[in-house]
Amino acid sequence: MQSIFSSPNPLLFGAGTSRLVGEKLKEFGCKKVLVVFDKGIKSSGVADRIINIIGGAGIETVTYDGVQADPPDWSVEEAGGIGVRERVDGVVGVGGGSSLDTAKGAKLLQTNPPPINKYFGREGVVTKPSVPLIVIPTTAGTGSECTPGGVITDTKNNIKTNIAGVGCAVSLGIVDPELTLGLPPAVTASTGMDALCHAVESYTSNLSNSFCALTGKKAFILVGKYLVRAFENGADLEAREGMMLASSLGGISMSGPLCHLAHDIGKVLGGRFHVPHGNACASCLPQVLETIAPAVPEKVRDVTAALGGTVPEDAAPETLGRAARDTVRALMTRLKLPALRDYGAKNGFTKADLLEVVPPMVVTMQEGLVRLFGQGTSPVPATEALVASIVSRAWEEN
Repeated sequence: MQSIFSSPNPLLFGAGTSRLVGEKLKEFGCKKVLVVFDKGIKSSGVADRIINIIGGAGIETVTYDGVQADPPDWSVEEAGGIGVRERVDGVVGVGGGSSLDTAKGAKLLQTNPPPINKYFGREGVVTKPSVPLIVIPTTAGTGSECTPGGVITDTKNNIKTNIAGVGCAVSLGIVDPELTLGLPPAVTASTGMDALCHAVESYTSNLSNSFCALTGKKAFILVGKYLVRAFENGADLEAREGMMLASSLGGISMSGPLCHLAHDIGKVLGGRFHVPHGNACASCLPQVLETIAPAVPEKVRDVTAALGGTVPEDAAPETLGRAARDTVRALMTRLKLPALRDYGAKNGFTKADLLEVVPPMVVTMQEGLVRLFGQGTSPVPATEALVASIVSRAWEEN
């Protein structure tokens, strides 16, 4: 069944919907488009499938297949430069969050001159409208098909930052669960945990609202129902569709309340220590939920129940926190997620390295939100000591 959902941009959702990309580009009046993807999407055959559909609609394509994980500014500028030289009148992003965010940056650069770092920031950045952009996710996690901006790595300052505004806005998201059927179990797990973090953090955010209380809660209920199924049987189309819906709803949910401690920590782990995004955000989620339980006990109870945990009706907030921690840790074990210690051994960092960098950077992020919105998103005050405790315990316990 195909459905239309309202989000910051239109979404076309359902099995087989990617076959409509050529038709939708024609509706936008496109005659020549830049298609952005990575080498993994190329080798899977998905990129060629999309390019052939676009070509079948009589639309010319040029390609950029150099997308990098945690897309660096120079890669975004490469993609945008191809579009400018080829005078494209549209952009299509195909793949995971890195491909979609690179496509957003490439769109922005069609009418807003480089460098891309001129447009970094959440608020107060003015950009000109640009060409139509269609994004087609092939993972169920990022939610970038329905968020009003993207995340780019600022290689000068070695941090992950944001682009936003009309210059990089999505014109249409096409969410086709069939494109995730071949997703490896490890990628299914990592991206699924990213979707879970979006939903849980927006639901428990200090800026949470009644709208995200619906979308965020539904998203983490879907994750609880379908993530393990999708991980254990990648050909389960019902589970794949459930996870794609969870991902999109999570993206919609966080557009207002944003995320908080798990994502703030995850951004530093990705930007400074090269931990993959979904794993980075999930790495401290058990301890984050335990930490925030006294501030939002009923919401933490909802998360715990959705993921299969149980807590007595009269449980104290501290008991709720421990139950949430143990429930998420059990999920991570079942999904065979690497721990922070594993990434430390692989990437050459220690717990001490993390404790030197992560707490002050997370506090700086939350202070920036206070300047923008009058309050941070963390439901508990984000101090360096608190963040250090979360990271240290995650390193030892998960």
